Amino acid sequence: MTPQISPGQRLLLLDAASLYFRAFFGVKDAAPAPDGTPTNAVRGMLDFTATLINRFHPTHLVACWDDDWRPAFRTAAIPSYKAHRLVEGATGNVEEVPDSLQVQVPLIRTALEAFGFPVLGSPGFEADDVIGTLTHRHTGVLPVTIVTGDRDLFQLVDDEHDISVAYTARSGVRDAEVIRQADLQARYGVPSGAAYADMSIMRGDTSDGLPGVAGIGDKTAAALIATYGSLAGVREALAAGDPAIKGARRKNLEAASDYLDVAPGVVLVARDAALPDRALTLPRELADPGTLQQFVEAYGISGPVSRLLAALNLS
Repeated sequence: MTPQISPGQRLLLLDAASLYFRAFFGVKDAAPAPDGTPTNAVRGMLDFTATLINRFHPTHLVACWDDDWRPAFRTAAIPSYKAHRLVEGATGNVEEVPDSLQVQVPLIRTALEAFGFPVLGSPGFEADDVIGTLTHRHTGVLPVTIVTGDRDLFQLVDDEHDISVAYTARSGVRDAEVIRQADLQARYGVPSGAAYADMSIMRGDTSDGLPGVAGIGDKTAAALIATYGSLAGVREALAAGDPAIKGARRKNLEAASDYLDVAPGVVLVARDAALPDRALTLPRELADPGTLQQFVEAYGISGPVSRLLAALNLS
């Protein structure tokens, strides 16, 4: 039996790292704390959360966390995955993050948890996988809006089940574009989130260290999917010797066979990341008012805290 979507409810999934990086680079004039600790990313993240609650009116919200930004199962399949972002750290190779942001990341988490928002990660998985798992669990149960600046998550767009992406990369958080299937068709020539994933596998993504298939960009990948239905259909036609796939295109697809064998396991978000059992509803009272008050006093962030309290009707 297909579950029924609950009317008037919505799950908002925040790609936390995407948002706090945007806050860090976008909020330039924030005063530091009295002890000199930078506060721009903390301020921005709290203000972003208030803005998103006021716009989308969610009944449920999760801040999805990177417990592992470069999981072993992805690097085992494609060693170049995110390799260009590595820097040598005290505990081995780590992601390159500005020091003045790094110091704020635990503060952001503590502040969100003090409000009572669930902050969920999963060992060995990225935030994208947390988002994929929560979306999968709630498909057909709650409408889902995913807030991110990462196009990879377009793969989850699904009009039938009211799953959309609020994309922040072009217009910012306040005016984030809501991406649905018609937008994928208009921009990329693909009809669905699943087709977008297939296109992105063939196209590759230099920002993630994914080589793709030589000579195949968005338009060619979309045309192949339109003809053969999916990446699997393209590969079946190639194996069967379809004469329409010829010349350099055939040569390049055949040369990329090993990559195409493993790329779906890297590009597709997980749907089965282990997550703690937590209530996801918006907080009706502060989880830790004492810690929040200490934050206000220690870091001088009364403005963003007040705005988020007002968005939650807790002020």
